[in-house]
Amino acid sequence: MNRIIKPVTNEYKKISLDFVEKVFTEYANEEEGQLVRNLVEEIRSKKYYIPQLDLMMINEFGEIIGYVLFSKFPLEGKYENELLILSPAAVKTDLQRQHISKELIEYGFKQAENMGFHAVLVEGNPMNYNSRGFQTSADFGIVADESIKLPDIKCLMVKELKEGALKKIKGIVKYDMYQSLT
Repeated sequence: MNRIIKPVTNEYKKISLDFVEKVFTEYANEEEGQLVRNLVEEIRSKKYYIPQLDLMMINEFGEIIGYVLFSKFPLEGKYENELLILSPAAVKTDLQRQHISKELIEYGFKQAENMGFHAVLVEGNPMNYNSRGFQTSADFGIVADESIKLPDIKCLMVKELKEGALKKIKGIVKYDMYQSLT
């Protein structure tokens, strides 16, 4: 299968929203699918959106088979030009476990590093992200606000793109800039 990674273009804006909603609906339920769709729409409408890091993988037929979105993320009003959040990441259900998300995320890391970002934050299952170099963020002084209900402290993770970056990036993670998450 021929795979191409590129930023989401205007012709794929709605298609990518439909894709993300479908993947999360199949994974969880309709409510989760709608929530993630709303989150992507909201991120795209805010100042933290970076079009070059709104990424999709398409197959030889031009169909989206994978999607990731990296956006700026401030901690306590700081670091928005250094820290990104990876959310969401989605792979077509019948193509999961074929390294699609890995390729998209690694591509995103390279692009983000080239753009001058220093670290990436993610919330999710550590088994899915530790192999990408993510580590428990609390170990670096980056902790979830009490309003964020994590199943485990290890579910909030961070990865350095620039060596030593996490020595100075510290703070409390809040999602209050996104209505769909509050």
